[in-house]
Amino acid sequence: MQRRNMLKSLLVGPLACSADLALAQGLMATPAQTEGPFFPDKLPLDQDNDLVRIAGHQAPAAGEITELTGRIVDLNGKPLAGVTIEIWQVDHNGRYIHSADASVKNDANFQGYGRFETGQGGQYRFRTIKPVPYPGRTPHIHVRLREGGHELLTTQLYVQGHPLNERDGVLRAMRDSRARASLMVPFLPSKEGRSALAASFDIVLGVTAAT
Repeated sequence: MQRRNMLKSLLVGPLACSADLALAQGLMATPAQTEGPFFPDKLPLDQDNDLVRIAGHQAPAAGEITELTGRIVDLNGKPLAGVTIEIWQVDHNGRYIHSADASVKNDANFQGYGRFETGQGGQYRFRTIKPVPYPGRTPHIHVRLREGGHELLTTQLYVQGHPLNERDGVLRAMRDSRARASLMVPFLPSKEGRSALAASFDIVLGVTAAT
């Protein structure tokens, strides 16, 4: 019941969205979405960009291992360096690393949270698993961008073509079809041997980051 009530609270009132659809050279700002109730309330000791392997653990996380990559740019397409990107998501069993979502079903080999700082080209890279659904939500990965102590954007990415997308309340609250489409990510067979899938999600910031 606690989990269900927390999910319902996401849908009350207008969804915060920073995407005003401002266009510059054909780029649209990536829309903001709710952080949700399950950002880790205690960050794991291992906070690198490989969520599939935890330091000191012999086995990898269960699930379809995915290389998640992309670039962070401004509305003019300029790559943004020095931006910290954080991701968090459920494990293969649909559990977050959060005290309110802890159970014996949590995958002890899944890091659940990771972060990466972009270089000069604005690129980022994570090794994680393809997100899975859980009661009340379609598969998704939470994303947050920071620069220093300043939060730039919080959003979510979704599995393109997943049948539950049309019934997800958070997605349905976004009335603009272009904004929704910008958060849809294809998960395709990977050409790299160590991962089953590859996914690419470019992020366009509609706010000014320091240079």
